[in-house]
Amino acid sequence: MGIYTVAIYSKADKEALHTKLANEAICVGDAPSKDSYLNMNNIIQAACLTGCDAIHPGFGFLSENAKFAKLVEECGLIFIGPNPDVIEKMGNKDEARKMMKEAKVPIIPGTMDAVLTPEEGLKIAKSLKFPVIIKAVHGGGGRGMRVCTSEHTFKDLFLQAKAEAMTCFLNDELYIEKYFGKTKHIEVQIIADKFGNVCHLYERDCSFQRRNQKIIEEAPSSFISDDLRKRMTKDAVKAAKYVGYDSIGTIEFLVDEENNYYFMEMNTRIQVEHPITELVTGVDLVKQQIRIAQGQKLNFSQKDIILKGHAIECRINAESIKDDFKPCTGKISFLHLPVGANIRVETGIYQGFEISPFYDSMIMKVIAYGNTRLECIKTMRRALEELIIDGVNTNIEFLYLTMYQKKFIDGRYQTNYVSEYIEELRNERFI
Repeated sequence: MGIYTVAIYSKADKEALHTKLANEAICVGDAPSKDSYLNMNNIIQAACLTGCDAIHPGFGFLSENAKFAKLVEECGLIFIGPNPDVIEKMGNKDEARKMMKEAKVPIIPGTMDAVLTPEEGLKIAKSLKFPVIIKAVHGGGGRGMRVCTSEHTFKDLFLQAKAEAMTCFLNDELYIEKYFGKTKHIEVQIIADKFGNVCHLYERDCSFQRRNQKIIEEAPSSFISDDLRKRMTKDAVKAAKYVGYDSIGTIEFLVDEENNYYFMEMNTRIQVEHPITELVTGVDLVKQQIRIAQGQKLNFSQKDIILKGHAIECRINAESIKDDFKPCTGKISFLHLPVGANIRVETGIYQGFEISPFYDSMIMKVIAYGNTRLECIKTMRRALEELIIDGVNTNIEFLYLTMYQKKFIDGRYQTNYVSEYIEELRNERFI
């Protein structure tokens, strides 16, 4: 787009790839995220010092922080995302649930206000009937979540979720929902401008996840029917219009075994898995996000968005699958990336790069495309065969085995499947 870019980095990320690719790079603090990537004052000062017009918050850290978005605007800068009021409304999961109920979008049974104590929470959990899920009010990315199956473990899990929420989001408020074990996690990609135009870009299936964190995502979902797709996407657009949304975002749903769907949350940011939507719709989401922030109207309408083919994304994590997926650090001694038609790679690592212990273990995304789902799976197999990362342990082998797993190929897997699959692999001594 011809936009001059300034990359920020912590002292731990001084040699990170994004600092080499940007026009300019500036350090915003020490390695701990609270001193750098969560340090609002340092980030805004860096933007002002280097003469920036706008700040893109990425898909982590401050990307859904309403206070930060307001500060950006108060300093005369453009926040590349939705307006702060919408972030505040939808970032508070209790408020979001209330608004969706008002908009007549189905929601998961649970609390409408923050639960302050484990004693109060236990009463609510009993009324909902176990299992329940404890969630951070200002959470996301699978953080600040705990599934509880009995009253005996409730207090410990409540306090664990509370502590993790404070660490990750600087807010320890929690809410409680009924937990559905066998569900599909389906999210609808939304795009909206500042003139009231809202479109959906169909759905992504994010059900392949471990401990509430996504590992493999695909678009579209092979599980849902055309009728269910129409109803869900219609409700997603209705939800976005109701809250006055004006950027890129997603409405996340859980779909139960009877094909009932429930609003779970809204992500008011670009998501890690956005490339698969780009491949099946031909829409460059980040480019559109920037255009919308500049005050431009959408340059297409719903009828222009045509779903074509299938795409799958695998998250490559630096972790030891034989040590319960424990995150790993170390230097990349050798790297070979997959190439060829219908393969896309997004990464910040390179040969000689040192992976630090300070941040998330995801180091790469491998995305494959095919005219059909099976063709896409075969392309992903080829990509994972070609991908070599030496120097640190990764989950590449686990992902490769998954691409040959019958239940994955059938597309019938649900959110509870990965834990069962891992046990199968252990019993067969694959891991």
